[in-house]
Amino acid sequence: MPPTPDAAAVRSWCRLSLRALGRAREEIDAINVYPVADGDTGTNLYLTVESAAQAVEAVFDAHTAGGGAEEAVPTFAEAFRALAHGALIGARGNSGTILAQLLRGMHGALAAPTGPDGRICADDLRRALAAAAAAGYDAVARPVEGTMLTVATRAADAARAAGGSPAEVARAAHAAASAALAATPAQLDTLRRAGVVDAGGLGLVALLAVLCEVVTGEPPAAASTAAATAAPPAQAVPPAPEPCAETGQFGPDGPAFELIFLLEAADAAVATLRTRLDALGDSLVVVGGDGLWNVHVHVDDVGAAVEAAIDAGRPYRIRVTHFGDQARRSRGERAVRAVVALVRGDGLAALYGQAGATVVALRPGERPASGEIAAAVRRAHAREVVLLPNDAELRHTAGAAAEQARGDGVRVALIPTRSAVQGLAALAVHEPGRRFDEDVVAMTAAAGATRYAELAVAEHQSWTTAGICQAGDVLGLIDDDVAVIGTDLAETAVGTLERMLTGGGELVTLILGSTAPPDLADRLRAHVHDHHLAVDTVTYEGGDTSTPLLIGVE
Repeated sequence: MPPTPDAAAVRSWCRLSLRALGRAREEIDAINVYPVADGDTGTNLYLTVESAAQAVEAVFDAHTAGGGAEEAVPTFAEAFRALAHGALIGARGNSGTILAQLLRGMHGALAAPTGPDGRICADDLRRALAAAAAAGYDAVARPVEGTMLTVATRAADAARAAGGSPAEVARAAHAAASAALAATPAQLDTLRRAGVVDAGGLGLVALLAVLCEVVTGEPPAAASTAAATAAPPAQAVPPAPEPCAETGQFGPDGPAFELIFLLEAADAAVATLRTRLDALGDSLVVVGGDGLWNVHVHVDDVGAAVEAAIDAGRPYRIRVTHFGDQARRSRGERAVRAVVALVRGDGLAALYGQAGATVVALRPGERPASGEIAAAVRRAHAREVVLLPNDAELRHTAGAAAEQARGDGVRVALIPTRSAVQGLAALAVHEPGRRFDEDVVAMTAAAGATRYAELAVAEHQSWTTAGICQAGDVLGLIDDDVAVIGTDLAETAVGTLERMLTGGGELVTLILGSTAPPDLADRLRAHVHDHHLAVDTVTYEGGDTSTPLLIGVE
């Protein structure tokens, strides 16, 4: 008997979809020619689904932590709401943003399942697929046939006509989507000339195949797209188009930049923003609602687009990609070696960037997805990559990203740095000219020889390795253990630094957070000068590092 769609089915759909997109990512990237031949549609879909999957796992974890048999599993509505929200905040690129809207449309139709025990029935699934297709068209400023929108619509039409159980509806939707995908080259000249099907549509068919498997309990009959994706013998997949030498645009009319951001704004303000952005560029997709939106657009004037967003509300997580740079990276020969670092704080990110690292900027209160880190490894465009997680809690995620990159043929070494100051020490001895193994050993040794500390404020009374602390006390943590407890931040910082220097040291690195007192660096430098004459001190502004001070002692 096939499984009944419930919260566990939502979780399975996420997990299996992520696996399916991981397998198909390279194929989807390779055929991406519309709207821009930037070769990242598969990656963007993967990252979007990964964000959705993480949100669903978080809901299950929260219910498990709550205890009690009834609270151990979320409802279907809770799980799907998390899926839609996770896709919205993690949507990447044109395809990922549209996918987020398709999922949001499904969520709206499934908010109140009509089946027994709060589970979805065949009518619910029909309505969900129809709502997804309609929402996708509503989100795109200028819809084009022969894209994943067309594939979604054909799947919805077939689902509406199918009778019987959810399993029959899912099978019909997948079969129709596969047929629609094969027909996309006849609908869009760009695809026909390249001899490929729509990349976003191929990703959507993969997701519908997984949905069919989850609902029916068995994978659908394989629908080969090989004939549709194979280019004519004389063409193959076309090379990335050359950008105009004067404008950097692709062709005479293509905008030079992709702009993506999240936006907190009212519905009325977003309507005005749509009009302004549509006049500035193309490929405009605006998804979301209830005060939170994800906006994607291709423009030449990034500044004007961001100003329009600021007028509408509060934009954040702004990402800008220059298509010319992306094309040059895809055509250019790989560098021999690169360093990819996970960094929290604008100042530290700039510091790592100046030192030559490819940076994954960590946002306050959020953990990066493994796909986001793997994408940074690919962006580094090197045959060998040294990966610096700079946080013990991120080591597992970085390790998963390293495995993904190794699957792409990149040689990756993960150095288990536990703090940004250890990463800086490793980066300081990085030498691309020596053998990879020797470089990794030297960087690992430099990181391991660096003790690290940070200041934190206790949130409640607690036992620590240094004694009992009260809420509001300042804690000096050395190598992740509480070593000093104080009431004054500067005094605690001095005490922590002195503890570190009792074991010796040659160089002190101070990373000041945005909440550090203005005279903190001067006070610490003076202490080192007065009590440790042979020790040098360097100071950097870290920005929003989530702590007022990071200390490294080499």
